[in-house]
Amino acid sequence: MGLRAKFNLLMLAVAVIGVGLFALAADPLVDAVARQEVLQSSRIMMESAAGARKYTSEQIAPILKPQIGEHFYPQSVSAYAAKRNFDVIHSKFPDYMYREAALNPTNPQDRASDWEADIINGFRAHPEQSEMSLERQTATGPMLELARPLVNKPACMECHDTAADAPKSMLALYGSENGFGWKPGEIIGAQIVSVPMSASTVRAEQIRKLFLVPFLGFLVLLFVSMNVLLHFVVIRPMEKIAENAEAVSMGKMDTPEYQYRGRDQIGRLAGSFNRMQRSLVEAFRMLG
Repeated sequence: MGLRAKFNLLMLAVAVIGVGLFALAADPLVDAVARQEVLQSSRIMMESAAGARKYTSEQIAPILKPQIGEHFYPQSVSAYAAKRNFDVIHSKFPDYMYREAALNPTNPQDRASDWEADIINGFRAHPEQSEMSLERQTATGPMLELARPLVNKPACMECHDTAADAPKSMLALYGSENGFGWKPGEIIGAQIVSVPMSASTVRAEQIRKLFLVPFLGFLVLLFVSMNVLLHFVVIRPMEKIAENAEAVSMGKMDTPEYQYRGRDQIGRLAGSFNRMQRSLVEAFRMLG
């Protein structure tokens, strides 16, 4: 096996080990970055829902409030507006979901499931916590959940204090069994954005490629550069010296000396061989 083949095999082994170590070290960072990007997208969707809630409570609800005694309009409820706003996103991304889950909701469809109730109770136990994220296994695959607490505001007490004080039109629509007895400032539910973990996986693969492609390109460039350097600085000079040595050993004393301009180890070897060649020529001349 030639020197070039040995060198390339060594370089290949080092490259494989380097790529493996790089991937091993980068994987946790890449996954964390991808998860944070998905969480950031979830936060943007959450802020969109919050914007719809604020717009409804400040501009739509005051307009419809005088008519609630005769007819209850769900459009006056900020939660309703947030969910309808998210329906637009859901139509484009069916796996993305938004819920406003409550322990005691007016609409039974908003009643918290077991895992949603755990989130709400977590916020109740830690009222200083403004956000929570977790991963959850579902029938369709793992989901990334982002949740924020829903706090009962004074304006909500007009409909959620007691059934006796609630608008009759609301009672006619939802009944008098649910959604009452809320306390001012109480955490009554949670906003929850659900995003499939596949989104994080896809993003992680994209980031991983952004890391690996330049790294592999660098290794290829290094491989080519080292081969060029090896050829011109080591292999070609040594082949020339070997050719001269073979010619001199065959009795061709008039073989021109190999001129190497460098001052490295190859230069020292070339110089030593040239001195030996001159010594042999002189010795044969003296014998002749």
